[in-house]
Amino acid sequence: MTEIEFSALMVSKVCHDLVGPLGAVINGLEVLEDERDADMREEALKLVTSSANQALARIQFMRIAFGAAGSAGAELDLNEVGRLVTELLAGGKVTLEWNVPHVYWAKDWAKLLMNSTLLAADCLPRGGAVTVDAGTDPAMPSFRIRASGLNARITEEVGRSIRGEAQMEAVDARGIQPYLTHRLSRTVNAGLTIALADDGAVELTSG
Repeated sequence: MTEIEFSALMVSKVCHDLVGPLGAVINGLEVLEDERDADMREEALKLVTSSANQALARIQFMRIAFGAAGSAGAELDLNEVGRLVTELLAGGKVTLEWNVPHVYWAKDWAKLLMNSTLLAADCLPRGGAVTVDAGTDPAMPSFRIRASGLNARITEEVGRSIRGEAQMEAVDARGIQPYLTHRLSRTVNAGLTIALADDGAVELTSG
């Protein structure tokens, strides 16, 4: 996969994730324009507000997790990272427990944590809980993420991507985020593992 192909798939991923909430905003605005019933207008306004907030949360998360996020050597505040992840998952089927110290991590390590947390949430098709624990030493970052819920699973494609076994010609916009997560782990020279625990939870560990 060339860098241009990789970038194109990431852009497709971003656009796909924004189409839903932005489309809901448009639908809500159309109802507000045509509807005169007060109750219907109130519901439409709620839809516009919640969908706009969801789109904003996704943009803010992706700007850091997928984007440049500052200059080379920049560090990111894990409290701010936790806020972005919390807002991304707000209102959905997955709850978040963010047991992470208030420290600053190197940019790529923070992006690895964000993307790994997103991967954990995606392993819960029926919803559940994601618990994120991280080490206290910013000089030696480490984390452990557990995703527990009904039918928690690791798809074959995600498993191959995290292990670095994905066939690049077979990676599409849906699979590019796990591939990005793997590349981030290689960038920081960290081993990243994903496995099913004995209790059925999905665990991601690094550091």
